[in-house]
Amino acid sequence: MKRRNLMGLVAGTAMALAMGTTAMAQEVTLKMHQFLPAQANVPKDILDVWADKVEAESEGRIKIERYPAMQLGGKPPELIGQLEDGIADIVWTVAGYTPGRFPQGEVFELPFMMTDAEATSRAYWEYAEAHMFENEFAPFKPIALWVHGPGLIHSKEPITSVKDLNGVKLRAPTRVTNMLFTDLGATPVGMPVPAVPEALSKGVIDATVIPYEVTAALKVSELVGNHTEFGNSSLYTTNFIFAMNKDKYDAMPDDLKAVIDANSGADVSAWAGKTMQAADGPAKQVAVDRGNNIIVLNDEQVAEWREASKGVEAKWIEEMTAKGFDGAALVAEAKERIMLNTK
Repeated sequence: MKRRNLMGLVAGTAMALAMGTTAMAQEVTLKMHQFLPAQANVPKDILDVWADKVEAESEGRIKIERYPAMQLGGKPPELIGQLEDGIADIVWTVAGYTPGRFPQGEVFELPFMMTDAEATSRAYWEYAEAHMFENEFAPFKPIALWVHGPGLIHSKEPITSVKDLNGVKLRAPTRVTNMLFTDLGATPVGMPVPAVPEALSKGVIDATVIPYEVTAALKVSELVGNHTEFGNSSLYTTNFIFAMNKDKYDAMPDDLKAVIDANSGADVSAWAGKTMQAADGPAKQVAVDRGNNIIVLNDEQVAEWREASKGVEAKWIEEMTAKGFDGAALVAEAKERIMLNTK
């Protein structure tokens, strides 16, 4: 009897220790929210790859629930607010969906600022560390910051010259791109990218500017017949923010914070930008296979667009200076960081 009692005590102690160890090995569930359908390139090739890697490196102690296409409710411009309010623990969004909220980062969206998304995304992270982490990005924990590949125009009617934009109702993604196309003579219509297909089909817009990579998921090549490329240049790009709720991060045990940290930063940003730009090719091929009109502007034609868009950079510098920033210095720094990161 005494032996059985002793064995029971030992077993109970072992079970208690095991339960204590399990409790110490805290598990964390994170809700990841974003605006594109799950099969689109960014969720499939970047966000899910990232989440799978974090789950594996945490040995299953971090679980990431994926909510595509605004499944947690709300509209894309509300994602940053949802992150801060804890409705979502991680979000991926367009910085420009909250106009005026991240002014210093807009520098990368200026016309003809970039051509290579990998180099520009690394530059964006470095620039943000220097200028934005302690103010504009302070309410949350940035995981990665990146831009898409060369932006171009997708239109119902061919667009070659700047004058072809006169009167064209065109969807642009951000405040800076709206400024650009206003200067170029178009009528900008702001909307999140998921609204583009319906707007094109109903004639709310005549054209849109997005990179090739997202056109396949949105079936844009079925809704327009013309695609205007800017040679080896990029008319514009768009800034993206991939970030985590700060309170949720702070509440995690140190070893799990380390997993998130190891999957954050300049390298992750550069990888995301590179991956996004790589998806341009297959999506463009869809338009080619349909027999759509691929308009590739030559250097002389691109020069016309460069000249017509010069005022946007000057206007942005003036606006930033009025906000207390050295706008000209920010432009110069962004260009230098891109150049230094270009292979």
